Amino acid sequence: MDLILPSIDYKNSYIEYIEELGAEERYPFPMDFDCSDFDALLEKIDNFANGVNIPPGYVPSTTLWLVESGELIGVTNVRHYLSPEIEHCGGHIGLGIRPSYRGKGLGSKLMNLSIKKLNAMGVNSVHIHCYKENIASANAIISNGGVLVSELSIDNKTVQRYVAANT
Repeated sequence: MDLILPSIDYKNSYIEYIEELGAEERYPFPMDFDCSDFDALLEKIDNFANGVNIPPGYVPSTTLWLVESGELIGVTNVRHYLSPEIEHCGGHIGLGIRPSYRGKGLGSKLMNLSIKKLNAMGVNSVHIHCYKENIASANAIISNGGVLVSELSIDNKTVQRYVAANT
């Protein structure tokens, strides 16, 4: 299992992943980018990583793909730093596991790799948020050293805010 930068080599697997998600809300946010022009998708992801053409309200972030045996099985997006708004509700890490690979502990593994990536980038206090009803996500955060620091209500949903120190 490897954590890699997005690549044209995984185009078919990426499209299959998107199809498998169907109408489900997509995480992390780059999964919502239009993939009909795959080269443009890769360029947009690269621009975010390099701080180029980032829309208002966003910060530079790196998207990485968890792959195994030629198959894209998970996606993480790590924000290089947080704006006050994103620190309040958003955090450093957004990630998702392909539906057919869920329930195998891969979310926790991807969370661990994401935290290590941020630590290598000099981020020692990693903010990670999830909806309270997302027990799998909360468990992945806690199993990787996340400590619940607060909860807030947004659009009738409770968001849990965790902080994980250097792992």
